[in-house]
Order: sequence, then structure tokens, then C-alpha cells
Amino acid sequence: MPQPHPLDAMLQLQPQPDGSFVAHTHAGYANMVGPYGGATAALLLHSVLQHPDCLGQPLSLTVNFAGPVQDGAMHLVPRAVRTNRSTQHWVVELRQTNASGQEEITTTATVVTAVRRATFSADAVAAPTVPAAADCPSVDVRRAMTWLQRYDWRAISGNLPSVWDDSLHPTQSQLWVRDEPPRPLDFASLAALCDVFFPRVWLRRARIVPAGTVSFTVYFHADSAQLAAQGSAHVLGQADAQALRNGFFDQTAQIWDTQGQLLATSHQIVYYKE
Repeated sequence: MPQPHPLDAMLQLQPQPDGSFVAHTHAGYANMVGPYGGATAALLLHSVLQHPDCLGQPLSLTVNFAGPVQDGAMHLVPRAVRTNRSTQHWVVELRQTNASGQEEITTTATVVTAVRRATFSADAVAAPTVPAAADCPSVDVRRAMTWLQRYDWRAISGNLPSVWDDSLHPTQSQLWVRDEPPRPLDFASLAALCDVFFPRVWLRRARIVPAGTVSFTVYFHADSAQLAAQGSAHVLGQADAQALRNGFFDQTAQIWDTQGQLLATSHQIVYYKE
């Protein structure tokens, strides 16, 4: 029997009698401390989408990383706090057992799902004009952190500095990226892809400093049909920062499909230190 894709393995949920789920971290998404945050965000979203009371498809996801997620078992508690005619509002808690044997919350999320209806549609932000993914160099991540190896990276611009010399650089990056091994795009993998960008402070300062996301939001502009049409092809990503100040910086990002249609936008606030 073929092994499941690493993301699908991490997304496996064990339903509990009270409507919660148990899941486990996956070694394929290991980061410097605990799992890659994008995979954690994907799991929180997935717990809502798999809940029998879920209405519609994802509209927004906000994940607040209250503390580090440890490798091992995770207890996911999704709760619908209000259901309207076309929207539904969820709160999700990710809990883990600490060294004292007590459950504590490490991560929280809010998810809004919606029933989309065909109406006027237009993208106000056009995809940048860039070379095709096949014409862009592949980034060698064989010696990088494990989670980076879960993606195929095709660099366009705004790569990591070749020399870490404290010089100032622009904070915008552009790249093509897809799951590795290839996996058909869905809402969970799209949420994870919105978090693949390196910390903007590393680019701006040409210095590697400790950094970690505090709060991460994704707005989904695509429906399931558009994601299915994308298949497992590379998506185009662009990320930038607006301010880096007093230990925190923001990051804005956009993800487009191969046809230049906007799939998702994301925003996050990130902690950094000297």
C-alpha cells in the first residue's frame, strides 16, 4: 500500500465522542522548534472542514500561536459559535499535555466558512509578470530544515542574501512553489502554502535572527472548483513587509494560480529579536 502524502498523514484526525479530534505532528514538517506553522494552520482549518456541522467552504482563517507546539499528540477542539444563513463562525483550540500532565492551549484559531453564490467577480490585484515555473531555477533544500523539503521551490526574485553582512535589502520575494511530492491543491494545503515565505527581517537586514509568527491570517478567494482546476501545479507567491519595528514586523502575501487568478491573500505579525 502506498504511503500517504506527508501532509495527508499530518491531517489524519481521530474523532472523539465529544466532537473533538486527536492528531499527531509529522516528522516531515519539523521546524527549528516543533512543526512548521503552516502545517499547524492547515490542521486547525482541516478540523473544521471535517466537522459534521461545517457549513460551506473556508472564507478566512486566523491562527494565533500562543505557545510552542511540541512534537507528539495534539487535541483539537473545534466549536461553531454561530451559524447564519450563509456564514458560519468557528473557534478552534489546539491543546497538548504539558510536563505536569495537564492539558494546555498552545494555539487558537478562528475560522469563517461561507456558502458562496455566483455573482460579480473580479481580481483587483493582478498577478505579476514573471517567467514560467519551468524556466525558474529550482532551489536546493536537501540540507535545509525538514519542512522545506516538503516543497518544490522555483526562485524568481527576493531570494535569501548570498552574504549575511547586515546590509539593507528590499523585503519583497516572488517564487513558484508546490507540495513535494506533488499533491492536488485543496484548502488545507493552500493555507500551508501561505506561510512558506522566509522571515522578511532576514531579507531586510541580511542577518539571520530568531523570528516566529505570532498571528497569521488567510483570506480564501477561491472555491473548491478553482483549486481542483489548479491540480498539483506550482502556484505563484509574492510576499512583502510594510514595517519592521521594535521587535515585530508584518508580512503580506498573495498566492495566484497558473492562470493568474488570485487564490488567497495572507497577513501575519511576526516576532523577532537581535
